[in-house]
Amino acid sequence: MIALSLLQLHANNMSTTNTNMMSRVIFYEDRNFQGRSYDCSSDCADMSSYLSRCHSCRVERGCFMVYDRTNYMGNQYFMRRGEYPDYMSTMGMSDCIRSCRMIPMYRGSYRMRIYERENFGGQMYEMMDDCNNIMDRYRMSNCMSCHVMDGHWLMYEQPHYRGRMMYMRPGEYRNFMNMGWSNMRFMSMRRIMDSYY
Repeated sequence: MIALSLLQLHANNMSTTNTNMMSRVIFYEDRNFQGRSYDCSSDCADMSSYLSRCHSCRVERGCFMVYDRTNYMGNQYFMRRGEYPDYMSTMGMSDCIRSCRMIPMYRGSYRMRIYERENFGGQMYEMMDDCNNIMDRYRMSNCMSCHVMDGHWLMYEQPHYRGRMMYMRPGEYRNFMNMGWSNMRFMSMRRIMDSYY
């Protein structure tokens, strides 16, 4: 019994370690990977304790959402493996990165319900794949709440995966306006697939 518990504890620690080892990003204070750097493999709510500013980064493994405000607030940007020597001009960011969230690798089914109104009201549609335009597919002019049952998703304010985006992990999102997105409508959704890693 004790041996089995120790084995389970070791397996749990290994899966957590493997997940963290899968993701790694290095942030740099200046463009073109210059200046002080901060090596990150998990969520970071406030990067100011590590860097005074951040103007370039290199995602070595995994996927991350980066935010232009602390505590995962403000505009969000999706970054997958690659080099971003001057991401502000490349991605149209008006400010530097202030916080980041690691997106865990997910291999399984994807399922999300989108609702026309807040608190899961109005029309409801269940999605299991990408949707480049909810107006064309569902004749739905607005999406004000959602319930992510499976997988990790990106929601975009414009059709065809354009404009500002929001990262959605499993959970209930009853009112996008209360999340600081009062003037934003989501018009397309995309799954974050394991091929991005």
